[in-house]
Amino acid sequence: MKTALVVIDVQESFRQMPSWEAISDPGIVTAVSRLVEVARSRGDMVVWVLHAERGSGGVFDPALGYVGLMAGLTVAPGEQVITKSAHNAFTTTNLQQLLTMQGVGHLVVCGMRTEQCCETTARVAADLGYEVTFVIDATATSPIEHRDAPRGRPLAEILADPLTLSTADVRARTEYALAGRFAAIRTVAELDAAPAALGA
Repeated sequence: MKTALVVIDVQESFRQMPSWEAISDPGIVTAVSRLVEVARSRGDMVVWVLHAERGSGGVFDPALGYVGLMAGLTVAPGEQVITKSAHNAFTTTNLQQLLTMQGVGHLVVCGMRTEQCCETTARVAADLGYEVTFVIDATATSPIEHRDAPRGRPLAEILADPLTLSTADVRARTEYALAGRFAAIRTVAELDAAPAALGA
């Protein structure tokens, strides 16, 4: 079965957000780079996904110049770069068409944010019939405030709030939600050691 590595939203936009100070893995580029190297060495398809909110005036507005890959990541000739405006990588893009044209049946998912764009993409992919591998330590996210928390608080207050969900809890919740239902949960080291295609 042909495999595609889907790298979701590992873009400079996130570095511009106050929440970046509390990101679960500020070195996510290292983990993602290793997955990309492994995928390329095995002849797997690599798809880069960026998130854009045109006209929003925020860090995801392409007009501000942050909708681009984080420093240290490069697109190789022949690799696809697509831009989405929804949480998952399918709804507002031609991702499924690209995968179908290449005969891909297995997706390896990594990127920003663990529980949001990455998890949502994994769920949609599974519903579309793909086998999905979710590389948990090649995703990153920020703490999540309780739904009733006041908006616009400084990061220090968010982190001090006992109702704030920590990044470790977010990661654990995603693993429980996906495993055995939507995706196989793997680490970079496990995929690096796989004898054939990613996830084998």
